[in-house]
Amino acid sequence: MIDRWFRAHPRSVGESYGQHFRTASGFGVVMVGAGLAALVHAVFPALFERTGSRAIKRLHDRLAARQPDPRLRQSQPGAWHDPEWQIEYEI
Repeated sequence: MIDRWFRAHPRSVGESYGQHFRTASGFGVVMVGAGLAALVHAVFPALFERTGSRAIKRLHDRLAARQPDPRLRQSQPGAWHDPEWQIEYEI
């Protein structure tokens, strides 16, 4: 049970629990901050005009940097860890 709840997913993406905690919480803090800024922007359009867009771009860049090099996948099948998640769908 402990392995399933705390270790299986971090291991599947090549991280320890601590590494995964830092990464996931970092993404979460950025998303919460950007979400709050977007809500304020909805009420006061002159505030936080680009905060949400910048956060999304920054998170996308971080996600893309975490993906395995697709050239390795083609040249050496099975030579690198293939996580189940893809950038378009999950963090």
